[in-house]
Amino acid sequence: MYRLIACDLDETLLSEDRKVCERNREAIVKARELGVRFVPATGRGYPSVGGTLTELGVLGAEGEYVISYNGGAITENKGNKLLHFAGISFEKAEALFKRGLPYDVCIHVYTKDTVYVYRLWQKEKDYLAGRMEVTEFFEPSIDFLKGQDIVKVLYVNTDYGYLRQIEEDLKDITGDMDVSYSSNRYIEFNQKGVNKGSGLLTLAKLLGIRQEETIAIGDNFNDLSMILAAGLGVGVQNTVEDMKPLCDVITEATNNEGAVAEVIERYILTQDGAVR
Repeated sequence: MYRLIACDLDETLLSEDRKVCERNREAIVKARELGVRFVPATGRGYPSVGGTLTELGVLGAEGEYVISYNGGAITENKGNKLLHFAGISFEKAEALFKRGLPYDVCIHVYTKDTVYVYRLWQKEKDYLAGRMEVTEFFEPSIDFLKGQDIVKVLYVNTDYGYLRQIEEDLKDITGDMDVSYSSNRYIEFNQKGVNKGSGLLTLAKLLGIRQEETIAIGDNFNDLSMILAAGLGVGVQNTVEDMKPLCDVITEATNNEGAVAEVIERYILTQDGAVR
């Protein structure tokens, strides 16, 4: 039996209206009744997922967890108890920020509690609305973040090819980092070895759950590490095409059609859920 499901939020669990559909909610409740843990795994920070946790009925709940910042943090919902944290140095964040300035990108810098954004475009502001709150800043410097815990830096541009070129250009400073893509608009820079896959395995170990008893569900390249690490790696129907061959299973449903419920119905609520 699978005992832990790690699930991406945007474009996976959440529909275009940024909500959890009824089909998904009902399936998650049934899985929990069987003792299966359902854990959101997001590139966003823990403070941004309160609305989703409320929808799922686990806001502030003991024994319920969130993997956030692409695996940079693991939090127990009760008391917002931080169980695991792995960030980047201020020096690395500053180097990434400065190198990003000449490019046509919006730049996010994540601390434990706040997302600071430089060059906040209206399209990015519209995309973030209802997902998370950010603090815009206007001076081309992050000196004000010295002494704070920084989790990651990301760049925004909806041209995937452009972001791939930036990745090539920055290899001299990102060779010791974990680089991933998400939401068809972000290139993300975490500490080396920090990703959703490592977050999933760290939480599973804390809970005494075997790797083969885990399921991961996602749609984009920042989900790939956990899809490869899990006992069963699932891509939803709207998963980026280049990633689909790397998943064990692709759902018939998209994120707007209850793809997460499809996984639970097949692998938790039926005999297919037996660990092989």
